[in-house]
Amino acid sequence: MIGFIIRCFVAAASLFLNVYAFASGHWGWGIVMIFVSAIIILSFFRNENMILALNQMRVGNHEKAAKHLNRISRPDLMPKKQHAYVIYLQAMLNTQAYGFAKSEQMLRKALALGLRTAQDKAVAKMHLAGICAQTGRKTEAATLLSEAKKLDNNGVMRDQINTMQKQMTQVVSKNQMRMAQMSKGRQKTPRAR
Repeated sequence: MIGFIIRCFVAAASLFLNVYAFASGHWGWGIVMIFVSAIIILSFFRNENMILALNQMRVGNHEKAAKHLNRISRPDLMPKKQHAYVIYLQAMLNTQAYGFAKSEQMLRKALALGLRTAQDKAVAKMHLAGICAQTGRKTEAATLLSEAKKLDNNGVMRDQINTMQKQMTQVVSKNQMRMAQMSKGRQKTPRAR
């Protein structure tokens, strides 16, 4: 909240300086202040912590991405697309801590809110396919992988998708998992005579 108040104060000051520069006849400084004011006003629509977290995530530094993401206190007050990216990054970074159910729910919510790029949608669907494969939903995982393959226009994730499809053939079905769990139940011991 303090950052928002400071940002409002800086935006008002830059607009005042912009008007003053044009009113006093300093046209060059007025034009420069237009660009400065535009950058400050654009910062209201793009959260700097979100931009830094996405950049760190794409570089592969997950610790710094989590640090920048944790600085965002109220993501529900952000615009819808940025809120989707906050949920998307939290689900990607904290899959082990949240568990499969919550991570799947968060990724589906991020996809419903709308991710901007097709590449991010493909990554989200690939992670959802991995979660579905781990929980025994093989057909849903296969459809999610095919959707991710369609969204991957540049072929960046082609190898990862192919390895996941190969692993999908090795994943047992839900019924086979249930039968294996049942057979490992309590064994009957013979009666002592």
